[in-house]
Amino acid sequence: MKALFFGGTGTISSACTALAQKQGWEVTLLNRGNRPAPEGMKQIIADGGDVDALKAALNGKYFDVVADFIAFRPLDVQRDIELFRDKCAQYILISSASVYQKPVSDYLITESTPLCNPYWQYSRDKIACEEVAMEAYRSFGFPVTIVRPSHTYCERAIPMGVHGDGGSWQLVRRMREGKPIIVQGDGSSLWTFTFNTDLAKGFCGLMGNPHAIGQAVHITSDESVTWDQAYESIGRALGVKPNLVHIATDFLVACDPSLMGPLLGDKSRSVVFDNSKIKRLVPDFCATVRYDQGVRICLDYIDKHPECQTEDPQFDAWSDRVIAAYFSGLQAVTKAK
Repeated sequence: MKALFFGGTGTISSACTALAQKQGWEVTLLNRGNRPAPEGMKQIIADGGDVDALKAALNGKYFDVVADFIAFRPLDVQRDIELFRDKCAQYILISSASVYQKPVSDYLITESTPLCNPYWQYSRDKIACEEVAMEAYRSFGFPVTIVRPSHTYCERAIPMGVHGDGGSWQLVRRMREGKPIIVQGDGSSLWTFTFNTDLAKGFCGLMGNPHAIGQAVHITSDESVTWDQAYESIGRALGVKPNLVHIATDFLVACDPSLMGPLLGDKSRSVVFDNSKIKRLVPDFCATVRYDQGVRICLDYIDKHPECQTEDPQFDAWSDRVIAAYFSGLQAVTKAK
């Protein structure tokens, strides 16, 4: 069985690639070659924006599964349909669970939850990608399967709520040093974290699965934790008591408008996922890495790999300013009484 993965070396795709190969798939990666393909895999180095070059590289090739992990806009999906119409048995589009309605009208999210996110362009683009793919399925039977991951992470970074462009390392440092950590809202909203090797079990179970054609399915852990519980898990792994400062999401977005999508359109909303559908399609699917376990896996890896320890002084300074502004306002209101 032959599979072609657009990407294949990212957080989600690297775990799917490794498991697919372990299960006997002949995997080819198509990317720009910024990272070498794992041992035993073929690699096609090409620019996804150059359709003519892609056609030449893929000429005469047929794949049982084509999976695009890096399709972010409708044009990316339209390109894939043009390239692989009648040249693959299944096309898997990696979307995002952030496409679901914000705020949700029911606490339990299923694949039938409406797709609508007015806060995040990324999510609206993913919705548009899904619509293009499903229209091709309805019009001429293009064999699409849509996968919606939710906050999937790997050993290279601890997933957190509010962080800078450098990732979560600066927050680990702040926590170790006893500095205050910003938590959006009151810290009681529920969130779901999924380790990438868990997601890969569901993903690979969908590969070559005829019952998955024409279907959209999310793949997440069944565990939901509050943001306070998440940060407390990190603190326990570090051997410290985290100094958490709860700040309203609206205030944070006012301080940094780029947070509107990631917070109002995603992480400030409680999410609980019903994974019944993936379990029907892949009966042995089960996410087994709890968040507190994943945190310890991450810290062990990051501490041994300096390249994962990205300093972010800009975010550090921003955090200090926002926290100071919050307490200054609180003090002013208290004095006014």
